[in-house]
Amino acid sequence: MTPWIPELTALVRGEASPGAPLAPRTSVRIGGPADLLVRPADAGELVSLLSACRRLGVPWLALGGGANLLVADRGVRGLVVRLPQAFGAEAAEEDRLILSAGAPSSHLVAAAQAAALTGAEFAAGIPGTLGGLAAMNAGTRSGEMKDLLVRVELATPDGLGWVAAEALGLGYRQSRIAELGICTRIEVRLRRGDLAAAREAMRADLAKRRATQPLTEPTFGSTFRNPPGDHAGRLIEAVRLKGHAIGGAMWSTLHANWVVNRGGARAADVLGLVNLARSRVKEAFGLVLEPEVRLAGEFLAGERIEAL
Repeated sequence: MTPWIPELTALVRGEASPGAPLAPRTSVRIGGPADLLVRPADAGELVSLLSACRRLGVPWLALGGGANLLVADRGVRGLVVRLPQAFGAEAAEEDRLILSAGAPSSHLVAAAQAAALTGAEFAAGIPGTLGGLAAMNAGTRSGEMKDLLVRVELATPDGLGWVAAEALGLGYRQSRIAELGICTRIEVRLRRGDLAAAREAMRADLAKRRATQPLTEPTFGSTFRNPPGDHAGRLIEAVRLKGHAIGGAMWSTLHANWVVNRGGARAADVLGLVNLARSRVKEAFGLVLEPEVRLAGEFLAGERIEAL
C-alpha cells in the first residue's frame, strides 16, 4: 500500500476507499481506480485532508458527478475527493440560495422552485453536481452558471472561505475553481418570476435536448467547445465521423459532438476519437477544436490530445 494512504485514512470520519474504481463514478463509465477515494464528513475534515496532502506532497482531485471528465485507464494517483450530497448548511433568503456543492444539479432547480424563484431552469438535465457545474461554468443555450453565481465557498489546505464570482475566472466552460481549492458550497442569485411559465420552458428545453442528445447513454456531454460562430457537432459530422467508433467508444449518431460508451470503452478509445476528429476538422476547415472534457489521471505517453 502507498505509504501515505494510512496516514490520510486516519483523518477520515466519513468514507475512505483505497483502490476504489472510478468508472462507475463517472458519467461515461470509463477509468481506472483511485489510489484513495474519500467522502469527508464535513468541511473541517476536508481542510485537514488537503493540509496533509500538501505536507506529504500528495496530489488531489475533486470528483463531482464525474461529468465532463475522462479518467485514465490506469486510474488517478493521489487523493480523490467526492463530497456527500449534503455538505454544509443550506439557506434561502429573498432572491439568493446557498446550496451544497455535493448536491446534484437537479437540486438547484428544485430549490429555486421551492423558493418561488426562476432563472435556474437551464440546469435541468445537466449531469453532475453543483460544484462541478460551477467549476465548469456549465450551461446550455438558455443560460450558464456565471449568470447566477454570486460566490463559492472553497476548501484549501489553509482553511475554508468564500470567494466572489468575479475572482473565479468564469468563461466558456471553464473557471479557476479547481486550481484554487475544492468547492463546498455555492451562492446563487435568482429572480422572482412566473413559475408556471418557467416550468413549461424547462420542459420544452428538456424535450428538445432529449431528442437531439444521447442523454440516456454513458457519455460526458459535449466533447469540444463550439468554435466562434459554428458548432463542433456540425464540423465533426461534416468530416463524416458521426457514428464512427474506435473500440467501445463512438461519436453519437444523435449528436456528433458527444462520445458514447457502447460498452467496455477505454480512455484510449475516446482519445483516439478526439484526435481523429481534431485532425480531420483542422485539415478540412483550418479550425482547431478545443476540448471541453477534462482529463484526469495517469495517462501513458501516447494517450494524449495531440498538438495541432
